[in-house]
Amino acid sequence: MLARVARWEGADASALRRAAEEVASRAGSGPPEGVPAVGFLLLTDPDGGRCLAVTLFEDEEALRTGDATLGEMSPPGDGFGQRVAVERYTVAVDVRA
Repeated sequence: MLARVARWEGADASALRRAAEEVASRAGSGPPEGVPAVGFLLLTDPDGGRCLAVTLFEDEEALRTGDATLGEMSPPGDGFGQRVAVERYTVAVDVRA
């Protein structure tokens, strides 16, 4: 499994909270079209104006497809601040309760 981790900084706390709520309200219908993800985590630090979006993919082909689509998208209302990094990782351990 592979992870795409996007990092944003410089968000206004209330705008970040609203944007996260919007993403959460859309999450029930699954990933956006063109994003063959098998999992997603949104980590926010409203007081610090920071956000991490971790999107999980089964394989390299799915990651490439999803990365291209996600790279063209913007968070709702630009409430996440400025995207400062997009990195790729191999998921070495995945423990869920």
